[in-house]
Amino acid sequence: MNQTLAPRAVQVPVRGLFSDDPYELLRFALDAHARGGVALATLMEIRGGAARTLGSHVIVTADGRFCGYVSGGCVEAAVASEALVAMTQGCDRTVKFGDGSPFFDIVLPCGGGISVAIHVLKNPGAMQHVLDCLDRRQPAALSYSPERQTLQPADPPHRACWIERDFVGVYRPRTRLVLSGKTIEAQAVARLAAASGYDVVICEQGEEGRATAGGIDPFTAVVLLHHDLDAEAAILQTALRSPAFYIGALGSTRTHRRRIERLTALAFGRDEIDRIKAPIGMFGPTRDATSLALSVLADVAAARLAAYA
Repeated sequence: MNQTLAPRAVQVPVRGLFSDDPYELLRFALDAHARGGVALATLMEIRGGAARTLGSHVIVTADGRFCGYVSGGCVEAAVASEALVAMTQGCDRTVKFGDGSPFFDIVLPCGGGISVAIHVLKNPGAMQHVLDCLDRRQPAALSYSPERQTLQPADPPHRACWIERDFVGVYRPRTRLVLSGKTIEAQAVARLAAASGYDVVICEQGEEGRATAGGIDPFTAVVLLHHDLDAEAAILQTALRSPAFYIGALGSTRTHRRRIERLTALAFGRDEIDRIKAPIGMFGPTRDATSLALSVLADVAAARLAAYA
């Protein structure tokens, strides 16, 4: 049901977790539900520009703690206040902010507007289903019905969207980074990737089987940081036969020509070889390990967005 902004809630909302990772948010919600009430606020409409994508969440607990983002940080406390009222009333609500909203005192800096659906969680089973899928590195989806005020598992569409009268949000495994190379560059990439929340799998020369066992799935980027084509050969061939969304290899343009010749001789086709980003990275040339690590991870992040926008 659509409602206007509610009067001041009894509790004063307080941010309890600084994260926008969907897995962490849903885990926060399940833990909170086990201790008391919780509401799931979902960005389900964007008018003009917005800082977050459709399907972004804010989780609000009955004691006023919240986490997640549906904007750049400018409306989350107001969303939490609305969620507290919804939990008190035991009824879902939809609230507009920014452009298209009658409430001039809450303005989005981007100039756009958003609609946020607030669902008072009754059955946590659907959220647990999503977490179980993500633990198995499988995509998942939740279908929210504003009319029935229900949340159910669904088949994942390509992106969050409305399907008839229900809003379907999509959840995908976090990026796994399979990293090969015993170099200073590889060490820098590993540190930065771990700090960025990536699932890092380090594969040394001769351990290409480990990369397969570790799981090169559609949400995996393979990064090869060797100074010797022989050293990268086995893991590169494994990567080219995998569904990895990104494959990047260290080396100059001249080195890559030699790489292409070797792969062609091994009967790899042009489409397969063209999957390799070489020279690796988003910008270059770089002359130090940290700059290379930034370039590589920026390239990986851009490729992930392009594949799963």
